[in-house]
Amino acid sequence: MTGAIQYRSTVSALASDVERPLWSVMIPTYNCAQYLGETIRSVLDQDPGPNLMQIEVVDDNSTQDDPAAVVRSVGQGRVGFFKQARNVGHISNFETCLNRARGHLVHILHGDDCVRPKFYEKLGQGFELAPEIGAAFCRQAFVDASGRRLSFSPLEEPAAGILPNALLRLAQEQRIMTPSIVVRREVYERLGAFDRRLACSEDWEMWVRIAANYPIWYEPEPLALYRLHDASSSARHQLTAEDMAYTRAAIEIFRAYLPDAIKPTAERHARNAYARSAIAAAGQMLEKGDVSAFFAQLREALLFEHSFDVLLRAARMFVRSGIHRLRHG
Repeated sequence: MTGAIQYRSTVSALASDVERPLWSVMIPTYNCAQYLGETIRSVLDQDPGPNLMQIEVVDDNSTQDDPAAVVRSVGQGRVGFFKQARNVGHISNFETCLNRARGHLVHILHGDDCVRPKFYEKLGQGFELAPEIGAAFCRQAFVDASGRRLSFSPLEEPAAGILPNALLRLAQEQRIMTPSIVVRREVYERLGAFDRRLACSEDWEMWVRIAANYPIWYEPEPLALYRLHDASSSARHQLTAEDMAYTRAAIEIFRAYLPDAIKPTAERHARNAYARSAIAAAGQMLEKGDVSAFFAQLREALLFEHSFDVLLRAARMFVRSGIHRLRHG
């Protein structure tokens, strides 16, 4: 684990004389101003005031829109704005968010995602009731570009509380979308920022890293909205299957955090889950007519695992691609 430290930026502790609110809501943006107003309004609707909550947009030098104008219009002086002097990439922009955060509890809320009413109230209760936790997360809803609800994440537990077997469960599969989790700043100070080796799945690696060191609180109400749209970085990485390549890399990194007693189970489950996910993504690419992305995702599936189940699913998808080509030329 020591070797990994060189790939993590340090999150510096704040000086003792810095005035600190309870919350820091840090909103990283890059060319997503069309959604930013909705994001900011979802926070302001729950705003307990500047003494308790810092709200700041951190822009990675957007080139296609004007997030500063949105902040001025919607924020009305309540929301801070910081713009990178040049495009630094989303990992470095996250690092800026963490180091600019002054609150005890840090919420990274992507500029195209939202929170629902009572998000801060409910997750804040977790930290009050269980001060030993390092982070708290809630169930999330997935929405499309227009905000139409698509689905909910699986229900992890029926009632709020410390998540049982959190390390095993979080290592088996990515269960936490970034807008749904709040982390103590001191946790980032101790464990470092997001791993720079990962352009995707850096959030998954972080949540597993935290779970290896702290209890995690779970809130079953779906209080965060994660937006799925073609312009997102996740969608772009899917076209080259880099999303799956980085997922494999994340598994290799965080397996070092896992005790021997759970490592084989967690890794086996994760590899099978994302092999199947890559095959499903291949099917989606096929329906869109992107043959290159189809084969890239199918190749990644086989790099995860060579089990009979995965080989059979991949073979069926390959046959499906042949039928698709015959039908569509």
